[in-house]
Amino acid sequence: MSQQAIPLIISPDTQRQERIPPRQALTRKWPILHAGPTPKFDRKAWSFHVFGLVAEPWQCDYDQFLALPRVRVHADMHCVTRWSKLDMVWEGVSTRTVLGQAKPLPNARHVMVHCEHGFTTNLPLEDFLHEDCLFAWRCNDADLEADHGYPLRLVVPTLYAWKSAKWVRGIELLESDRAGFWESWENGVYHMRGDPWTEQRFRDDRGR
Repeated sequence: MSQQAIPLIISPDTQRQERIPPRQALTRKWPILHAGPTPKFDRKAWSFHVFGLVAEPWQCDYDQFLALPRVRVHADMHCVTRWSKLDMVWEGVSTRTVLGQAKPLPNARHVMVHCEHGFTTNLPLEDFLHEDCLFAWRCNDADLEADHGYPLRLVVPTLYAWKSAKWVRGIELLESDRAGFWESWENGVYHMRGDPWTEQRFRDDRGR
């Protein structure tokens, strides 16, 4: 599939007059940060699942996932550890397309993202379905390196980068919000949402 045939979506944050959120620093490098070792990719054993509050649970193998309609997204990335990297062009499958395979039920309000090593992160369904959100395996016209999330990384440009989880294997639709790995009190106590423009870095005493 040629790049010319793939729709390009411009993340709205790239259109801001000031593109660096509060107390962030611009970087040209792409730092590598994650919990645990980088998993090995076994294409034959890999599968992706959509389950929970959906009309019909859906699963596929890696080749089936890559066969879904693709998009490209021009976006910035902001890490809660205070670096920002601008003008990244991701390629993959829109979160809307993926969720459309299973159709969320009316009471679905939140998403739990499930990844390798049991890593999880939570998102409001509204954030997950932004037009500029996608599951990517390419960035800046090259396949992602394993340390950056290959074979599949969620990209949510409007939230801090820990929400853009690496090595995704499925999504679960929920009615009520539930803390993921870094959001839990046992690990990072990061914010349940993570908006970089309002500095939602850590949970407060109310659990948000």
